[in-house]
Amino acid sequence: MELYTPQAYADALVKDIARADTRIILFSHILGYDGSTKKLITALCEAAERGVQVEVGGDVFTYGILGGWRTILLKPDQRIHALRTMVKTFKRSGVKFSWMGQLGPILFAGRMHLKWCVIDDQVFSFGGVNLYEDGLKHADYMLGGRDKELGDHIAKEHERIERASRLGKVHRSYQFPSLHGTVLVDGGKMGDSIIYKRACELARQAKEITFVSQYCPTGKLGKIMRTKGAKLYFSHWRLAHGFNRFLISASMITTGNKTLYQRQKYIHAKCIIYKMPDGKKVAITGTHNFVRAGVALGTREIALETPDQHIIAQLEGFLEEHIY
Repeated sequence: MELYTPQAYADALVKDIARADTRIILFSHILGYDGSTKKLITALCEAAERGVQVEVGGDVFTYGILGGWRTILLKPDQRIHALRTMVKTFKRSGVKFSWMGQLGPILFAGRMHLKWCVIDDQVFSFGGVNLYEDGLKHADYMLGGRDKELGDHIAKEHERIERASRLGKVHRSYQFPSLHGTVLVDGGKMGDSIIYKRACELARQAKEITFVSQYCPTGKLGKIMRTKGAKLYFSHWRLAHGFNRFLISASMITTGNKTLYQRQKYIHAKCIIYKMPDGKKVAITGTHNFVRAGVALGTREIALETPDQHIIAQLEGFLEEHIY
């Protein structure tokens, strides 16, 4: 698999969608309709119009992010009007579109934090890129490559979460093998995260750890990171806005963990690179921010645990260029 930075990912989607023959399955936790995504939305609609099966999903959290948590129904702004236009455009073109996830009394519970796109047998996933203007400016990436079996599995998971969202159901976390390692999927059950659990297990074993996320590691993993002297790179609270600013500052205070990150671009990438006692490296990369709150609230996530040295070298190259 190859690593794509945010704009390169968006450009690759447009290019590959234009050549799609059979299927396109896209999920983005936040999906906006603005100058940065118009080519993508147009490409999806054109594919559907020429007979390609096109399914697109986004989390309803999008409305809160793009509406600034204002009273959206009473006073929508331009970005919310644009979202409604996007949905109408999808429907006219034959794109099957769904807002997924639940909005309830606990705002961050029940989130679909997933990101993936399957175009025929080409698969993009295991990164954090959200498809909207701000998301394409963050320090972030996606991995992509040809893998029919992985594409088939993600297609089934997409169908599963769409149905689960309508019915308000969740499932236990699980894993399955892939060409490049083990795919880990958190199914939305509160307190059950195979990704977080595996991150802790590897951290206990590793002799060196490099941690990257938008958030400070918390819970059991945060304690292990501190005792192991892990190199932590997460966005400082000064780079964040709104509730994220509070979350990062509070977690830094409560855990005692500090960030080594000195750049001004907001980190949205999520990976941990472990150097094991035998000298070999293993990485976990995906959508999980490695914080305990997401586990407790049942956030749906996907990640890849990989010993693939080509992928790890690309992750390290990304860190050298965008994080260190």
